[in-house]
Amino acid sequence: MLYRDSGVDIERADDVKKKIAQLVKSTFNKNTLTEIGAFGGAFKFGDKILVSSTDGIGTKVILARMMNEFEGLGHDIVNHCVDDILTLGALPLFFLDYYAGHTIDNKVLLPFIKGATDACRENGVVLIGGETAQLPDLYKEGDFDIAGFIVGYVEGRIIDGKGIKSGDKVYGLPSSGLHTNGYTLARKVCFEIKGFTPDTYIQELEESIGEALLKPHVSYLKFIKPHISKIKGLAHITGGGFEGNISRVLPEDVDCVIDTGTWEVPVLFKLLQEWGDIPDREMYRTFNMGIGMVVIGHRVEGSIEIGEIVEGKGRVKLEGLRDS
Repeated sequence: MLYRDSGVDIERADDVKKKIAQLVKSTFNKNTLTEIGAFGGAFKFGDKILVSSTDGIGTKVILARMMNEFEGLGHDIVNHCVDDILTLGALPLFFLDYYAGHTIDNKVLLPFIKGATDACRENGVVLIGGETAQLPDLYKEGDFDIAGFIVGYVEGRIIDGKGIKSGDKVYGLPSSGLHTNGYTLARKVCFEIKGFTPDTYIQELEESIGEALLKPHVSYLKFIKPHISKIKGLAHITGGGFEGNISRVLPEDVDCVIDTGTWEVPVLFKLLQEWGDIPDREMYRTFNMGIGMVVIGHRVEGSIEIGEIVEGKGRVKLEGLRDS
């Protein structure tokens, strides 16, 4: 099974993004410090450099609704946004949330906001505002979606990957699970192909499949912050997996070689692959496979060495895949 078989076509999305980039770039000016495709946008404001990003958490909200568990979604959206601007060396300042649904359901909205405020405090972020919309003509009864917007600042230099060179080591920080990507495929595998319910207990996981899938996204701020001045490149492993995200920070004259045998892939990913008969390359393009943040050029606490930088053409090469 491939990701597009569940309804998500990465190639088509990438093609549309290229066309969008052409339109968006026409708005750039001399204060715009990042190119289209970065994990966040950097803007020079006086003598300050501000970095912003916006994101959602996709169809993980459907799983949360199936389980009637919404607090973790607040952690997901805040931590995802924190990690995105962190890749540019930015420390978070403030966050805004967006909630839209068929109706305003306090049993959903309040736990979500509780999770978001807890995550903001943990990251030293102010939840400065937000928007709540009732859209019964757009969403079916029970449906809702959430998004987040974050602004941070760079104290010294932007981490832009330009200093990455052949010989640099590549390190990985572990994820807690799927984080916020690949849920359309994961739900199809678990609940359609296997016929599980969220409370189906999985012996290999020692918990229910719903509990394993719903684990919140990790914030890597505490690991990265003490080392920002020494790191050459950071890649948040989200949609597009290793190849789609590490390539965003590589100079054109080097490749990143990842040895997929250097870490133990968590059992959850192995089971999803087995249950869905998913090829190796599709797994590493869809999921983070147990590595949520890639650090280039400097080892940080809690990370393991997973690869190296070699001379090349800006590509990401995955070694050890069975279907390479």
